Amino acid sequence: MPSFQYIAKDKFGTSMAGIIEAASEGEAVEVLHGKELIIVSVEQAKKKQLKAAVGRSGKKIKLDDLVVFSRQLSTMIDTGIPVVQSLAILSEQTENPSLKSVVGVVKQDIEAGMSFSDALAKHPQVFSDLFINMTKAGETSGMLDEVLDRLASYLEKAAALTRKVKASLVYPAVVISMAILITGVLMIKVVPTFKGIFEILGGTLPLPTRILIGVSDAIRAYFLFFIILLIIAVVLFRRYISTEKGRYNFDAFQLKVAVLGPLTRKVAVAKFSRTFATLVRSGVAILNALEIVAHTSGNKVVEKAVMDSRSAVREGETIAKPLLKSGVFPPMVCRMIGIGEQTGQLEKMLTKIADFYDEQVDAAVSALTSLIEPLVISFLGIVIGGIVVSLFMPIFKITELVGK
Repeated sequence: MPSFQYIAKDKFGTSMAGIIEAASEGEAVEVLHGKELIIVSVEQAKKKQLKAAVGRSGKKIKLDDLVVFSRQLSTMIDTGIPVVQSLAILSEQTENPSLKSVVGVVKQDIEAGMSFSDALAKHPQVFSDLFINMTKAGETSGMLDEVLDRLASYLEKAAALTRKVKASLVYPAVVISMAILITGVLMIKVVPTFKGIFEILGGTLPLPTRILIGVSDAIRAYFLFFIILLIIAVVLFRRYISTEKGRYNFDAFQLKVAVLGPLTRKVAVAKFSRTFATLVRSGVAILNALEIVAHTSGNKVVEKAVMDSRSAVREGETIAKPLLKSGVFPPMVCRMIGIGEQTGQLEKMLTKIADFYDEQVDAAVSALTSLIEPLVISFLGIVIGGIVVSLFMPIFKITELVGK
């Protein structure tokens, strides 16, 4: 997705600059207006600007780096060390060069008179809206250390959830890649060798062997064409999902696809509940919290459902009804949210939902791994076994004739 560099002012007249991701310049302007900012300029960011936003070294700042940063900063503030001094200490001891650079700039901005949250907002490629708004709520309530500790706990759980899902896909991805590689070697190198032997021997080959040799000849003759076609397909697909409609359709497909769909939905619900609970507990206003949750969901279908709920809340309705109407969130989740709203224990209910769905994700990942393993083995057996049998069928036939 393209990135746009902006310069804007908040409602207090404080100038700020940063980089925001959006499908178009118009969408970037809408997002900034949604944050109640007065836009001075918006233009597409160049690669050099993007690199500078991440850090001078260009090294990626991982979620684990932010967890350590938040936890250490929380501990130092809790012990009475001022924010500027805490940031100076962290800037010296942070191992990630990019984060070290960003922390140094944040420290300088605070020394120049900016608030901590406004200084963080200048680095949107590093600190998310969630991070910035929770920090702002912590500053306002005087509980910055507690909010940062809560934020670190949230980021740890979010990172753990992401690792679980990725880990479940590593094994099948490796096995399928190896299967494709082995199949490719057989079709391009091994089958042509046997074809030469069969031509010397003469006679009519069995149908499976003729089909196999035909496929092998086609792959060898049009190999470059297939590669170019694959690259074009990948480029077109990436361009399609970079559009608003394309991304929405692809995300909707992810939620509906067999096997992976239920897992994607459970991950989305767990992330929504955990993020929303953390924001509510930290004192972020409900409307702001819903907007942040929507934009950090990572799924356009979920984002639309949450934004519809936000619009309904603004009109005086509950959060639960539009979520249920969307069909994205399970009825049990919506009912629990509704009960939380009625009893004034929304944050408690959201935390329970998040804990429950974390366990559901664990179970779904285990089930997915158990299901994929036999499917992959079956794929290997059918494809590679079929190639081997097709190659040896003529040899078996010759052996039978010689035996007679």
